[in-house]
Amino acid sequence: MLVAASVLMAAAAQTAPAPAPAANPDLERRARDVVSILSGQGDYDTIFAASFRTAVPRAQFDAIGAQLSQALGKPTGVEAIQPSGPWSARVRIGYDRGILNADLAIDPNGANQITGLLTRGVEPRGPVAATIDAVVEQMAALPGHSGFALARLGSGAPQLVKSHDASTPLAIGSAFKLVILAELVRSIEAGERKWSDVVTLDGSALPGGGYAQQPKGTRIALRELAERMISVSDNSATDILLFHLGRQKVEAMLPVVGMTDGAPRNVPFLGALEIFKLKGVDGGALGSKYLALPVTERRAFLDGPVRDTPIAAIPKTLFQDGRPLRVEQIEWFASPNDLIRTMDWLRRRFDGPAGPDLRAVLSKNPGLPEPAANWRYVGYKGGSEPGVLTMTFLLQGKDGGWYALSSGVNDPAKEVETMRFMGLISRALELAAPR
Repeated sequence: MLVAASVLMAAAAQTAPAPAPAANPDLERRARDVVSILSGQGDYDTIFAASFRTAVPRAQFDAIGAQLSQALGKPTGVEAIQPSGPWSARVRIGYDRGILNADLAIDPNGANQITGLLTRGVEPRGPVAATIDAVVEQMAALPGHSGFALARLGSGAPQLVKSHDASTPLAIGSAFKLVILAELVRSIEAGERKWSDVVTLDGSALPGGGYAQQPKGTRIALRELAERMISVSDNSATDILLFHLGRQKVEAMLPVVGMTDGAPRNVPFLGALEIFKLKGVDGGALGSKYLALPVTERRAFLDGPVRDTPIAAIPKTLFQDGRPLRVEQIEWFASPNDLIRTMDWLRRRFDGPAGPDLRAVLSKNPGLPEPAANWRYVGYKGGSEPGVLTMTFLLQGKDGGWYALSSGVNDPAKEVETMRFMGLISRALELAAPR
């Protein structure tokens, strides 16, 4: 839950000093091995290097393969290999209903095991949307409920270029972290904090992430926490920042950044660990107690029974079955317009005292690598859990103009068609880029 949806498989890739004119036989062989693994065959430990298996355990890879098959059908084979070096290549893997683009790298020594496999997006077979209107039409036809907004940014309010149900709040997953970032930026602009200020861990329980196992007394710079919260959606970094800055301070930023459509449903502003407990403990019973309370009593419930519930009470299998859990009730909520206004508020701070670091934090993960090539600058934050997927971009065209694109889909009955959604967003980014 609450992870960026763009990077599906990744490990350190072998880089090469110069491109090769043709793929070597070992690259071709390993590309075919990837197809075998995606088809449920082959020996994972033999095909992939230890470094890759550590970064992407077999169970995680299989889950990704199942998601690809759900969206695209069965793998049919390697359709093309374009070398990017003696030991690396861009490969196109065919499926019944689409094509997976991926960067493949292998160890030049020994058995030439795969050291890197990074997806670069999917393409549906059949006609590709020729216009933004066609993208929006296909987005609206996805199962569940979707929203889409593309806006031009300037000195005034964002000007919508294309939209579909853009003012209806949706569950947004990790995109809520943009509001925490905004409060940090506000405090830096006000002289209350600096990026270099540190937080000292007090031993409080944290959700999964890079800091969950760090000992009490560990000191972490605000800049590092912000970057990890946005770029890799680190939930431990998120909760550290939320409660260091103050829950009510973050809540106060909702109208400031323009997150007005979904604002009432985001108070109290939940932390990641709180969401996990409310959804998972006692089969959701803790969440039912929370929802039954008047809004005025929920804050005390979070600061008492929810806080005091041990992490061990959260099922280890939470979210692993792909079943949506109360995505219409216990979540963070915003419309595509809300998220565009939030990105615009952050953009306007690029020239201020927090600007250089803010610009870098937002652009660390571009969301979708391929469409990013069409833009001078790409800031991004996404969010996902079963039944929820959202992607929001802050974009500067090569002509210098600024834009924002935000879209999301919710399906309370089943998992979102992730690959289809990402393919549509990828095409929208390509079509929206100023020529």
